[in-house]
Amino acid sequence: MLSMTTDYAAGTGDPSPSLRRIAHAGFSHVHWCHQWNTDFVYAQGEIAQIAAWLNEYGVSLLDLHGAIGPEKDWAAVEEDRRLAGVALVGNRLEMTARLGGQVVIMHAGLAARPDGTVPAWDPLKQSLDALQPQARQLGVRIAIENGDWPLIHAVLDAYPPDYIGLCYDAGHGNIDGVGLAQLASTKDRLISIHLHDNDGTADQHRLPFTGTVDWARLMLILRASSYTKCISMESAMRHEGMASEEEFLAKACAAGRRLAAMRAECHMRISIY
Repeated sequence: MLSMTTDYAAGTGDPSPSLRRIAHAGFSHVHWCHQWNTDFVYAQGEIAQIAAWLNEYGVSLLDLHGAIGPEKDWAAVEEDRRLAGVALVGNRLEMTARLGGQVVIMHAGLAARPDGTVPAWDPLKQSLDALQPQARQLGVRIAIENGDWPLIHAVLDAYPPDYIGLCYDAGHGNIDGVGLAQLASTKDRLISIHLHDNDGTADQHRLPFTGTVDWARLMLILRASSYTKCISMESAMRHEGMASEEEFLAKACAAGRRLAAMRAECHMRISIY
C-alpha cells in the first residue's frame, strides 16, 4: 500500500483529475493536501463529493493536512484570528472523520505579535485545549509536523499520545540537519509521515532518491517507530522538470515501492539481530 499527496501538481481547484491519476498510477491511499495554506472551509456537500470520488476511484484517505490560512491561524495572538483558526482546524477534523481518516497534520509555528516579538505558546495551547474534545469524539488525532523541535517537544509533553502525535516530514528534517536524530528520540509518538527529498538547502519536495535525505537511516528508524501505516509521499512536480503528470506519478510510485521494500528489509535485519 502506498499513499500520494493530492497537491502534487496543484493545491486548489478541482481535485478529481488528480485523484483519478493517483489511483491509476497504483496508489491505494491519498494524503489530502488541498487548501492546506488557505482559509477555505469545506462544506458538507463538498466533503460528500470528495467521498464519492474516493469511492469511485478506489482509493482511501490515509490522513489530511490541516489548514492555517492568512486570516485563520490557530496560533495567532489576535483572539479573533485564533478562534477562526480553531474553527478551521475543527472543519478539517470533521472532514477527516467523514472520509474515514484518523489523523490531521498541523504546523505549529508560533505567530508573531504586530510588534514582531514572538510570545510563549499560550495561544497554541489554548487552541489545542479547545480542540481536544472534538478530536476525541471524532476519533481523530492531531499530528504536529516537525519544524520547531523545542515547541514540538513541549506539545508532546503536554498532551497524551491518544490525542497528539508527531508527523515527520523528511524534507524539513533534511534541511534542519537534526531531523533524524530528533525523530529517533520521539519515534514512539510518530503517527504520520511526509516523504520527499531535497538538497538540504530548501523545501523542494523532490522525489525520494533525487536529493540528500539518508533514506536507509530513515527507514530503519521508521521500522522501529510507532508508525505502522503505509509509505506516504509528499513529492511535487514543480522541481522535477516533467510535463506529464502520469510520468511523475509513475516515478513517485516506483520510489514509494522502493522505500517500502527498504522498510521491510529493515524489519528482517531487526528480526535476525
